[in-house]
Amino acid sequence: MTHELSKTLIFNEVVQLIAQKNHISLDEARDIFYSSKTVLCFDDDTLGLYGESPLYIFSLFEEENELRQ
Repeated sequence: MTHELSKTLIFNEVVQLIAQKNHISLDEARDIFYSSKTVLCFDDDTLGLYGESPLYIFSLFEEENELRQ
């Protein structure tokens, strides 16, 4: 599996986790994730986050949001 396919699958799962936790639509969750610093790290192939689990990426996203508050 290529890392681009892995990233797509992980991205979709993270968006679902955000939507479920916050009781929002997938579109809203996608927009929130796209506007995060976590997604910038996730898009950076040199960091290798595409090899991590969706729950790990989600936990990074959650940690980022806790720091914002």
